[in-house]
Amino acid sequence: MAAEPKIMAVLNVTPDSFADGGCYFATDDAVKQGLVLIEQGADIIDVGGESTRPGAAIVSLEDEIARVIPVVRELAKIVDIPISIDTSKPEVMTLAVQAGASMINDVCALGADGALDAAAELQVDICLMHKQGNPRNMQDNPVYDDVVGEIADFFAGRVEACIAAGIDKNRLILDPGFGFGKTYRHNVEILRRLKELKIFNLPLLVGLSRKSMIGQMLGNRAVESRIIGSVSAAIMAVQNGANIVRVHDVLQTKDALTILNKVEYD
Repeated sequence: MAAEPKIMAVLNVTPDSFADGGCYFATDDAVKQGLVLIEQGADIIDVGGESTRPGAAIVSLEDEIARVIPVVRELAKIVDIPISIDTSKPEVMTLAVQAGASMINDVCALGADGALDAAAELQVDICLMHKQGNPRNMQDNPVYDDVVGEIADFFAGRVEACIAAGIDKNRLILDPGFGFGKTYRHNVEILRRLKELKIFNLPLLVGLSRKSMIGQMLGNRAVESRIIGSVSAAIMAVQNGANIVRVHDVLQTKDALTILNKVEYD
């Protein structure tokens, strides 16, 4: 029997994230929200201190550390589920793991200078995400001949690099990076063909929650009105091979997955 899919809950300690920027910017507010997310059914809490939405500004190392490390430290004292650190900076990875994080979620797939070495030393689970470009320009004109094939090629290279750096392959998780240098059509094609990325025999993490593709599917629906669409997409992703869904709306996603699991796993 396959393992039931997990819910990774988004906890952004940022002023400018597209769905919840500024809501949990203070450490106390972020910690309280983390406890709410766990109560709602989160299996993993993903703490991030730098927005990666299209056009987002760069955050300094010092600011990112100040935002996320106190939250990770306080949550680690009181929760018993994994805490993930959403960062591309090796210094933040190291400090977060020292503070209690047990997973790294990197939109740059350990591509920053020193990130591979840091991850190899830390020996925690690592999510490698695919993107084209960077948050400042990634949506300007993303082009692919075969979006899923090119993502697979990217993953093959990054998995090889991780193994060469001394990272256990069994610690790796792959994220195709919906909305990160992809058009609406690219995103839809990835969701349709998601099972093709199971060739690596590694868990797949999918982040579709409240993203622009959901809004477009629903007739340019506003971010706060994309909950049902996001949950529907999460269920489709799980049916197509996703092992972890990264979401803002934990309770609603948990309910939907509970129904799916009653059918698929009971």
